[in-house]
Amino acid sequence: MSEEAADAINHISKDENIRVLIITGAGRGFSSGIDVRQELARMTEGISGTMFERIIQGKPSILTIPLQLRRIDKPVIGAINGIATGAGFTIALACDLRIASERAQFSMAFILRGLIPDTGGTFFLPKLVGSAKACELIFTGEIINAKEAEQLGLVNKVVCQEELMKATEELANSLLKRSPVALKYAKRAIYKGLAETDLSSHLDYEASLNRICMDTEDFKEAVRAFMEKREPIFKGR
Repeated sequence: MSEEAADAINHISKDENIRVLIITGAGRGFSSGIDVRQELARMTEGISGTMFERIIQGKPSILTIPLQLRRIDKPVIGAINGIATGAGFTIALACDLRIASERAQFSMAFILRGLIPDTGGTFFLPKLVGSAKACELIFTGEIINAKEAEQLGLVNKVVCQEELMKATEELANSLLKRSPVALKYAKRAIYKGLAETDLSSHLDYEASLNRICMDTEDFKEAVRAFMEKREPIFKGR
């Protein structure tokens, strides 16, 4: 399943007709992460073919998916339709935007299995909630509900279960009205800025990206539309 997901993300990243990626779960949950009975049990018994061996061999695994989601030059929206635990939680955090169903629950359950968070858990969570709250959630593995996640800034919005996909698609459709070029570079700038320590160099980076944007048809269309008092029609070039 991880390999199929990795292949799908690679395909989407290359398809110019796809401009927004929505990730949700099939069934009642978003993702419960690694299969404890199969994957983790194999590790305790020394059986080959585990996710760690796959990543060492350069093969796709659940450990590589968060990096793919951050590197894809398109907005990624997580529609959190139920439980998101372990790697399922961190994959949700790797999305750019998150809308949660009122039934959603979140847990950094790694500690309950004698592990630390992987798939970027210790990278994403402190940046979103601060180190103290991240320590609490990681050290305890406690479950938090959708409203608590919203209060902590882990999700952008909470809606009723029946409205989840409608609300997610409305957000996606609003992004479809924006310049794909500008969205691509805005995403790059945001995540580079999170790791940047020097404001001066980041200002230069922003300016360099805007120079690229100003050479596009989308920029010219945006200016024309503003002058003509109409909505711009962006084509991603």
